Amino acid sequence: MDTNTQHTPGEPARIGPNAILRVAEALRAGPDAGAIQDVFERAGLAGYLTTPPTQMVDEREVTALHQALRAVIGVRQARQIGVVAGQLTGDYLLANRIPRPAQWVLKILPRQYALRILLKAIERNAWTFAGSAGFSTQEGPRTRFILEGSRVCLGVTESPTALCDFYAATFERLLRKLVDTEVRVIEVQCQSMGHSACVFEVRSDGQ
Repeated sequence: MDTNTQHTPGEPARIGPNAILRVAEALRAGPDAGAIQDVFERAGLAGYLTTPPTQMVDEREVTALHQALRAVIGVRQARQIGVVAGQLTGDYLLANRIPRPAQWVLKILPRQYALRILLKAIERNAWTFAGSAGFSTQEGPRTRFILEGSRVCLGVTESPTALCDFYAATFERLLRKLVDTEVRVIEVQCQSMGHSACVFEVRSDGQ
């Protein structure tokens, strides 16, 4: 399992502010908009509603936010917010972080080559979203993203459902825009359910 090379052992790792900003954006636009103050206050992050983060944030804040989401609006709604926040994160990365020429090249390459290049790029930049978690990818009949120590579900061990919709939606958005418009990313294992790692599978539509 690859680890975060940007993380200094003994210190909290940091994660890109999209993990906070897009959750707030998704909440404001959704049916639970009135709960945003309660969610951020419960997470100890109310200050971000008036002064949004512009730099990397403490990974513990991301965990606290998702824990607060589930506590305030319930698991089902929190998962839906995670999906929207992940999609918004993917859109942000496409608009601001992945150069247009690179996007153009990926779109015209054969699927298998485009997928391989994108996987390597995600691995190189995993420290920006994984924090201290381990991250790796697997190629094969079913391409996989593997996250060990997800900040979204940290602390949950007996969930009946997977909880890392934020990551699945982010990966899926990037893959659909750059590699295959019909691809899906499904979380098939989650640490919240007692598994050793969170595993996301890349599937073609209909599988």
